[in-house]
Amino acid sequence: MFTTTLPDPCAWGPERQQFIDEITCYTDVLAANGYTCGLSGKWHLGDSITPRHGMSHWFCMPWGACEYNDAEMIRDGKTQVCEGYLTDVITDDALAFIDANKSGPFYLSVHYNAPHSPWTGHPQDIVDSYDDCPFKSCPQEAAHPWFIRSPSWRAHMGNRESLKGYFAAVTAMDAGVGRIIKRLEKLGLRENTLVVFSSDNGFSCGHHGFWGKGNGTFPLNMYDNSVKVPTIFSHPGRIPAGKVTAAMVSQYDFLPTLLEYLDLPGMDDPILPGVSFAPVLYGQTDQADEQVVVFSEYGPVRMIRTPEHKYVHRYPYGPHELYDLQSDSDERNNLIDEKSAQPTVAEMRRRLSDWFARYVMTRLDGARMPVTGYGQAARIDGNFCGEGAFAPLEG
Repeated sequence: MFTTTLPDPCAWGPERQQFIDEITCYTDVLAANGYTCGLSGKWHLGDSITPRHGMSHWFCMPWGACEYNDAEMIRDGKTQVCEGYLTDVITDDALAFIDANKSGPFYLSVHYNAPHSPWTGHPQDIVDSYDDCPFKSCPQEAAHPWFIRSPSWRAHMGNRESLKGYFAAVTAMDAGVGRIIKRLEKLGLRENTLVVFSSDNGFSCGHHGFWGKGNGTFPLNMYDNSVKVPTIFSHPGRIPAGKVTAAMVSQYDFLPTLLEYLDLPGMDDPILPGVSFAPVLYGQTDQADEQVVVFSEYGPVRMIRTPEHKYVHRYPYGPHELYDLQSDSDERNNLIDEKSAQPTVAEMRRRLSDWFARYVMTRLDGARMPVTGYGQAARIDGNFCGEGAFAPLEG
């Protein structure tokens, strides 16, 4: 269970750091073009006290996760205990922001803690509603050989109460999203508002034999359960409703997509890999990226996938993985040592290497660092080496 007894020094305290000050974010562009920008919820990108990147409204979690009841939040540079259930507290703040800014263009990030652990403390009526749920979507498989998390994490395997708590957190979050959409409708703003729902990672509740995301195993994993996320774009009258696309896109495509969608100037920055998938939103095509790359906090573990294949590379010595996603969408049969697969392995490895050669900032590159997946408690550059990323795994 996560507790708040060990606060992240990067986010809160005299040593807090600004991880992305040198980067222009899409909220900087929005603010420069007359949008009032706000954050309600999780930041988790260093300094949580100070409003960042064009944000004039800042109601922020001090750390990357917390308890769900009577949680501490930051407002006006100070922490305060907010009574009640955190998902509702964040939703209430979001509604107040919308009410206060209904007359002009605004942007609001609503970053819920849900469904992050702990999977206790959620509204009991929602938890009880899952008493008879068979949870067929969450097979409790035999423990993955790399699943070496602590006994407290292993205890979730096959535990119906954990599943009920996880799904209750999602359900309560869904209710919060519904309240926000209803407020937009009540104010007559729905037809003039783009609503985007997404996530920062996936999660396995027993799938592949572990609980967690990419750091639910060691070596760290890149299963679709861990890295593929839900994404919904909704704008009545402009984006066709109910359409599902198989187009591959990445979160690094969001910035150019949003700026094109809002008819704002794009960013001519050679280290930005994304391309706009606005034509996909309009229903004009089901084609977007030819490949997507996943990396971030997982240091030496990197992944590239096409519609047909996924290749996972672990620096410096492996183990590596190759999956044929057409015949093995659940990623059960690793083809990395198959003789017939070697041309595909070589091509995917080349494409992954070329991608990082083009876009990586060398001084921030963690590819050769022994990251365990606990997240970087300090930035990686000439002065810091992300010490928290190397903390021993619980075993």
